[in-house]
Amino acid sequence: MSTIAENIAKVGVRIREAAQASQRDFATIGLLAVSKTKPAEAIREAFAAGVRDVGENYLQEALDKQQELADLALTWHFIGPIQSNKTRPIAEHFAWVHSVDRLKIAERLSDQRPPELPPLNICLQVNVSGEDSKSGCHPDELAALAQAVTQLPNLRLRGLMTIPEPTDDVSAQRAAFARLRALRDALDLDLDTLSMGMSHDLEAAIAEGATWVRIGTALFGARDYRTS
Repeated sequence: MSTIAENIAKVGVRIREAAQASQRDFATIGLLAVSKTKPAEAIREAFAAGVRDVGENYLQEALDKQQELADLALTWHFIGPIQSNKTRPIAEHFAWVHSVDRLKIAERLSDQRPPELPPLNICLQVNVSGEDSKSGCHPDELAALAQAVTQLPNLRLRGLMTIPEPTDDVSAQRAAFARLRALRDALDLDLDTLSMGMSHDLEAAIAEGATWVRIGTALFGARDYRTS
C-alpha cells in the first residue's frame, strides 16, 4: 500500500468508528479528498485506493488537474471562495459547489451552467463562528438566501457548509457543527447535506450530522503553499 492508500484506510476507520459511536450509517458520510497544492499524481493514487470525490480551493489549479486526470471517473467539488469573474468555469467544470455565500454568485452560477449538464449541487457557506476573516453568510441572512437559491433553475440546493474557528476543544467543535445542523433544520427545506469537518475534527462533525467531511492533510500530508 502507498502512503496515501494507507492514510485513506486510516481515515476510513475514523469515519466508521465515529459513525458507530453516533449510531449513524457509515454509508451516509462521504469522504471528500481535499487536494489543494497537491499534484495530480496524488489524486491518481487516491483514486486507485477508492476515492471518487475531490475538493479543490483554487480554480486554475483545479482545471489543470481535471485536464490531466480526465481519464478518471472523479466527481469534482469546488470548496474555495468564489470571485464573480470565476463563476463561469466553476459552473462548467464542477458537479458541486460548497462555498456559495451570496446571491450574486448563485445567480451567475445558475445563468452560466451549461444546459446539457444536470443542475449544479450547491451548499451555502455559513460563518457560524463570526470570524471576520472567514467567508460565509451571516446566520441571520441564511433563510432569505436559501429561499432565493431554491428559485434558480440550474442549481440544486443540497445543504450547508461551514469552516468553524479551529479549536482542540471537542465540545466547542460539536457546538459549532450543531449550530449548522440547527440552521439547516430551521430552513424547513428538503436539504440532505451538511459539509463540515476536516482532518482535526471529523469525529465531532460526524457526531453532529456531517454528510461530507473534507479531508486534506490526513490523506495527503501537510500542504506546501509555496507551490499554490
